[in-house]
Parts: sequence; structure tokens; C-alpha cells
Amino acid sequence: MVPEKVGPRQLGIKNRGNSKMGAVSQTLAVPGSRFFSIIRDYAELTKLRVTSLIVMTAWCGYFFASRQVGFPVMTWGLVHALLGIALVSSGTAALNEVMERDTDRQMHRTAFRPLPAGRMSLRHGTAVGVVLAVGGSIYLGVFANPLTGVLTFLTSVVYLAAYTPLKQLSPYCTFVGAFPGAMPGVLGWTAVSGRVDRGALVLFAILFLWQFPHFFSIAWLYRDDYARGGVQMLPVVQPSGKTTARRILAYSLLLIPVSVLPTFTGMAGRTYLAGAVVLGIALFYFGVRLAALRMPVSSGLSKLRARHLLQATIVYLPMLFVLMMTNATK
Repeated sequence: MVPEKVGPRQLGIKNRGNSKMGAVSQTLAVPGSRFFSIIRDYAELTKLRVTSLIVMTAWCGYFFASRQVGFPVMTWGLVHALLGIALVSSGTAALNEVMERDTDRQMHRTAFRPLPAGRMSLRHGTAVGVVLAVGGSIYLGVFANPLTGVLTFLTSVVYLAAYTPLKQLSPYCTFVGAFPGAMPGVLGWTAVSGRVDRGALVLFAILFLWQFPHFFSIAWLYRDDYARGGVQMLPVVQPSGKTTARRILAYSLLLIPVSVLPTFTGMAGRTYLAGAVVLGIALFYFGVRLAALRMPVSSGLSKLRARHLLQATIVYLPMLFVLMMTNATK
């Protein structure tokens, strides 16, 4: 049996005169806690959750390209492709946090990140980002193909050189950022075929449109935080929320016909067609709920519905890809 955890008080030992025991206990506890703290910092620096979604999307592109060219899906090629894309995504995220460390320090939800909180040095964060982004691109060029390596590297460059600085200048940053954000499916596709085919463009279009309700709902929900950091998201520039709501509805509505293109291009069957329409209408419904309030983005109810929309977008994309892959045509 495992004994219950007991301390000095349960053993009848007073705190006074027990400093040596406390020091020993702290010494024994520090290595483990420090290790997990470091792991958490690296996960935060490289935005592990975002990278996981990017890898999932790249896998979808790899899957369909493999079926098109007649290659087996579960091969070392898949491992190399997903690993390389994950490395570049992680490095890009790290360099993004390096560039935005001062902005992150001003916002509540990002102030605890390792760089603004001072748990990691600027030099270390930069080195990690450069090694992962450049090394991952080279890895893809060697173990996948040169086109995938170049496209992945250029995606990172556009994200860092265009989208990241534009966030401090214009609400059009969301539109610019949607281009590198829509690339993971294309990168997974080219890792197999070595070229950009029609199917890759379909995946790009779906991801491109999906990002707008997703990121507008985030900007709506954290509008005050973005304003503190000087980030020029649309809800910050236009706090009435009318323009943001219109764009959420427009992109969500346009996503419905675009999401069914895999059926008409021979990638997925009719079951996917029906499921994609249902998912699209459901996502549009959450946008309508938010837009129908006609309240400023600072109101509590509008933030609640923005959160519901955000949750809907998070559920929508994985379900759409799972449905697409499980109903893929031969």
C-alpha cells in the first residue's frame, strides 16, 4: 500500500527548528517541478495546440494526395512530412512570440508567456525559433521534396514579415494572415505529389474562409486585451461590432458552397456533401446569433455569443476533415 502523504504537523513536528527538513524537501521537489515548468514554457513558446491543428490539416492534404497518386498513406513519407511541418510551425510560433514580446506583456492572456514573463531570454527564444523554422524547412526539402521545403519556408516568412507587423498597423492583418494560415493542407499535399494540384487548392480555399469566423470571434472575445496591446483587429478599430458581424456572416455563408467542392472534384462522396452542408449551416447559425444582438463588442452577452462561435469553429474544422477523409472516394 502507498502511505498517505504526511507533513511535519501530522508527525508532531513543529515548523520551528525544522528548517533543515523543509530545505531538503524543497530541494527534492525542485528538479521535477522545474522540468515540467520548462516543458510547459517550450509548449507555450511553440504554441503546441496550434501546431497540432496545423499538423492535422497537413495530414488531410497528405492523405488525399496519396490517394490521387496511388501511394500508401501510412509510410515514412507521412512521418517526415508531418515532422518537418511541425518543426517549421513551432519555429514560426516561437519567432512570432519573440517579435510580439512587448505586446504580449501588455495583454492579460499572453503576459504569462515565457518571454514577456522573463522565464526565457530573448536570445534563447530567437535561437529556438530560427533552428526549428530553418531546420524544418531543410528537413522537408531533403526528406519530402524541394517544393514543400520552399513553400513551407515562404509560408513562415509571410507570417512573420507581413502578418505579424501588420497587426500593429491595420485590421487587414486578418486577411493577410489568412494566406499563410491556409497553407498546411497544401504543404501536406505537395509533400506527396511534388506539385500544387486542384485538390490542394480546394483545401486551401476551405481553410482560408474558415479562419475569418474563427479569428473574428477571438478578436471579439478579447477585444479589450487587443486594445491594450495596440493590436489593430477589426473589433478594436470598429467597436460597434457591425462590420465584424457582417464579415463573419459573409465568410461563413461563402464557406458552405466551398466546403462541398471535395465532392464535385472527386475527393469525397455524397455522405460528405450532406455532412458538410449541415456543419456549414450550423456554423453560420452561430454567426447569426452573434450578429442578431446588434450590441457593441464590449457587451457581456455579445462576448458570450462570440465564445460560442469560437467553440463552433473549433469543432467544425476537425469534424469536416474527419468526415472528408472517412468518405474519401477511391
